[in-house]
Amino acid sequence: MKLWALAATVAAFLTAAPMTQAAEPVRIGVGSFNLNNLPFPLAVGLGYYAEEGLDVTMENFAAGGSKALQALVSGSVDVGVGFYDHTIQMQSVRKEVVSVALLAHNSGLVLAGPENTRFDPAKPETIKGLNVGITAPGSSSDFFIRYYLKRHGLNPSDIGIIGVGSGPTAVVALEQGKIDLLVNYDPAATILTERKIGKILIDGRSAAGATEIYGGLYPTSTLYVTGATLKAKPEMIQKAVNATVRAMLWAQSHSAEEIMAKLPPSFVPEDKEGYAQAIRNAMPILSPDGLFDPATLQVPLDVLSAFNPQVAGAAIDLNKTYTNAFVEKALAQYRK
Repeated sequence: MKLWALAATVAAFLTAAPMTQAAEPVRIGVGSFNLNNLPFPLAVGLGYYAEEGLDVTMENFAAGGSKALQALVSGSVDVGVGFYDHTIQMQSVRKEVVSVALLAHNSGLVLAGPENTRFDPAKPETIKGLNVGITAPGSSSDFFIRYYLKRHGLNPSDIGIIGVGSGPTAVVALEQGKIDLLVNYDPAATILTERKIGKILIDGRSAAGATEIYGGLYPTSTLYVTGATLKAKPEMIQKAVNATVRAMLWAQSHSAEEIMAKLPPSFVPEDKEGYAQAIRNAMPILSPDGLFDPATLQVPLDVLSAFNPQVAGAAIDLNKTYTNAFVEKALAQYRK
């Protein structure tokens, strides 16, 4: 677990934020630095949170979205950066978590293996007996592999499911043979192919790939808050959404190299050329404006219902899992 305080007060001094107005402290938890979450650290690096009057302390769990979700529900962070499907999962256990901005409108997940893997996606049964690395138990990468097994008449007991984190750490686990297959995101997906460590066997980064895997686009990374925070701190939420939406709009007209240059240093690995390529590969899955498309939200519900009895048995109201109100207000102010 890595906790670092962003120097928002310094950034505020360098921007147009009023000097007489104290910045509001806000704790934001992020499950990992995968590129589905890119608009959040980009907003930090661009100084937009500071300009909106927020003093951000970010906790990177570097393990998966389930950790950020736990921190949000326990109250140790105010805002979570995690996947939309967690809001469905929480509603099934009578906990209210609401997504307030969409960062990535498609999966971004891939299933990869070494060049000599015996797993053949055309023969799903060949996955039996293999150890599959995911970011963390209860994360969306966990959901991915469980849904894959369910669709093909297989059971979780047919494989080993091992949490290996994300990014370079996950790639190392595959390279060292600690796992046989890896379910992960960019930059891990690009790292393993660029370095010829392995190959992508199932690719959910494209619309066609997501449709083949899930039956449609699978919205992923979001900013989310608890129902209590939604009611108690709407002004703080609006500021956070404003900053994040501004970063999304900025990214649409800038190159991968320009985006990388604005990210906090701790977000960028040593291999900058490879990371820029990973950003280019991830751009198609990122939301251009932060808005949710209600038509796509049924897909995560169908996926979770397929293997999660608690979700399948619950009367899920998707209208209570998200709101576009904050994004619409941000766009009215910042979209040119």
